[in-house]
Amino acid sequence: MPQKDYIAFELHKTSRCIKRYLDRQTQKSCADGLTGTHGWAIAYFYDHRDEDVFQRDFEKACNIRRSTATSILQLMEKNGLIVRESVPYDARLKKITLTEKALLLHRQIDTAFDELEDKLRASLNERELSCFFSVLQKIQKEVDVDDQTAQPVRP
Repeated sequence: MPQKDYIAFELHKTSRCIKRYLDRQTQKSCADGLTGTHGWAIAYFYDHRDEDVFQRDFEKACNIRRSTATSILQLMEKNGLIVRESVPYDARLKKITLTEKALLLHRQIDTAFDELEDKLRASLNERELSCFFSVLQKIQKEVDVDDQTAQPVRP
């Protein structure tokens, strides 16, 4: 009897492969215990460096829960990659700012992400890429019960 293919399982496996690849690349090029997840976060904060960005913005952009974002950001703060600063217009809010250390790492992280993107796109033609993204968007829309307005994060 043939084995059934499960979309969710295959997506999960692919996601884990990408995470491990990015973790290896960032460890190799940036060291300092940096993970691929921290690289994505640095890329997001870098792209929004001219704005006041708060934890809730990061949560929404990455489609992650508050507890996950808190863990990521606490470790990044401990490792000297970000600082949380009060804003004058609301004492409850703390904007997230990259440190000099993170700004210096950004170029290396960006290079690692570009290399991964090139590697992933190498064997796909434009039609396949278009179909791939269309299918992913349909799947995300179908299973995203929290927030269907989350935007993809581009490092």
